[in-house]
Amino acid sequence: MGQPVAGNPTQFIMERAFNAAGLDWRYLTLEVPPENLSGALAGMRSMGFRGGNFTIPHKVAVIEHLDDLSEAARLMGAVNCVNHKDGQLIGENTDGKGFVQSLKEIVDPSGIKVAMFGAGGAARAVSVELGLSGASEIIVINRTESRGQELVDLLNNDVGIKSSLVIQDGEVEIDDDVDVVLNATSIGLGDADAQVPVVVETLSENMVVADVVFNPPQTWLLHQAAERGCTCLDGLGMLVNQAVIGFQIWTGVDPDPAVMREALEEYLEI
Repeated sequence: MGQPVAGNPTQFIMERAFNAAGLDWRYLTLEVPPENLSGALAGMRSMGFRGGNFTIPHKVAVIEHLDDLSEAARLMGAVNCVNHKDGQLIGENTDGKGFVQSLKEIVDPSGIKVAMFGAGGAARAVSVELGLSGASEIIVINRTESRGQELVDLLNNDVGIKSSLVIQDGEVEIDDDVDVVLNATSIGLGDADAQVPVVVETLSENMVVADVVFNPPQTWLLHQAAERGCTCLDGLGMLVNQAVIGFQIWTGVDPDPAVMREALEEYLEI
């Protein structure tokens, strides 16, 4: 549920996965304006929906209509996935979990130092999950001091991970001891030439460079990082893993991630 929802690939991915798993399930994409959110949640309960995803502008507003939250959703203050179980609507946030699962395929997040561009919703979700997964330090790089400091305070005080803020004013140099460089902003979404404000020469081959942007999957940042020998992680894997986790929460069945990735690539025509 969200507004707008046109162009969202989740229904296409989920229904392909339901079919592959032999489940007679449906996934609906529903445009719900803010003033109808309460009624939509009441409808979920009454009609026995097994759960659902929530996107802009409902990720925060939906919380007051739920019965409980996961630890991650509580810390983030946002919900993108709801599970309807035993008459209760339980809020979860799979945004960060999807990224961490993708990262685990390359490196163990325990003990890593991360330099992250952004302090918005995606950055908040990913950094909280990185903290819960044992990362040792997160440097938040953001243009706006107030928003960046708010996230740093959350990570230090509530998640319990060492965090500091770098105010982005021009291109930012990455420290030699950083393990993962992450763009958690929308820079590059729909524009393969949009440049993340990083000093490219400070990216080294021992770093993992990741981007939450999934379309295009080969962003400017990832292109530059690949040229410097870095290990690259695109946003497609994060999106697929979010879908995998939601599928598991609702059905109790492990889907085939390859089927989901193939569906996503088909939907995006890549």
